[in-house]
Amino acid sequence: MHFRAATADTADMDRALAYPADGPVPALTPEKIREELAAGQMRPEWTWFAEDENGEILARALWWGRADSERPIALDCLQVRSSVADPAAVAAGLLTAGHEAFGKAPDYNVSLPRDWRTSPDGLADAVAWRQKAAASSGLVREIERLRFEWTPAAGTAEPTGRLVFREGTDEEFLEAFVRLSAGSLDLHTQNELRTTDAEELARDDIEFYTDCPGERSWWRLAHLPDGTLAGLAIPSATPYHRNVGYLGVVPEQRGKGLIDEILGEITRFHASEGADRITATTDTVNAPMAAAFTRAGYEVTEIRLVLEAPAAATG
Repeated sequence: MHFRAATADTADMDRALAYPADGPVPALTPEKIREELAAGQMRPEWTWFAEDENGEILARALWWGRADSERPIALDCLQVRSSVADPAAVAAGLLTAGHEAFGKAPDYNVSLPRDWRTSPDGLADAVAWRQKAAASSGLVREIERLRFEWTPAAGTAEPTGRLVFREGTDEEFLEAFVRLSAGSLDLHTQNELRTTDAEELARDDIEFYTDCPGERSWWRLAHLPDGTLAGLAIPSATPYHRNVGYLGVVPEQRGKGLIDEILGEITRFHASEGADRITATTDTVNAPMAAAFTRAGYEVTEIRLVLEAPAAATG
């Protein structure tokens, strides 16, 4: 078995595009891959093959990043031909080779329907060998997330006056991120805090959202009318559409329905900018956040299974 990245040669990329989308896990279409290649969000060096001794492609992995990324951010597509007896072993070898070349192990995002565990078309088995391959290549942590979507048909809630939103300095946002991490139901936050402190995690979060396509000028701190900090709102964007980004309520103000006010502010902001779609995600275990999205008119469109490497300890 030989694992390699695609070359920029037209024939090699044609082979990548022509790889059959077999199996129940949704695969990217050739047209979508061409769009991503043209945008620099997929690249030949991020497109990897597993080949047999005759040069036949037995597996394909497509990693994705932003146009300005030096290394890929996430694995978007992993396929192994149905004729392969042990798809997990081949996929694990392919992912390991890619990770070594990148110098990192990007997350693997698997988009699935809500009923994927009970689907009669073998979807659960197809996910299972991907989970095994991911774990063998270092992606041992799993988070299952709900992907929500808002469209203008859902409308927006009017502000109630319970909160006042204003711009803030980097230092104020750093403090707010630190405070929000305490008692968070977000699994990524919980996992990161096992190996790093709250301030370092806050700096990483700020760097992440600063690098997203959204503008820093969109960010808002949320205060009670008397000036007490209640939370923050980070409207953001992806390369494709507007996004909720990050939001939260400080621990001492939780349980009062203020998350609805903050989410409403983000939704109104994007709607005022003409957004025809706003996406958002939250962990399946974060029932309060999921309920807030539902109350605001967001609908679940898919499950996103995130397979990731554990955070490295710092300090």
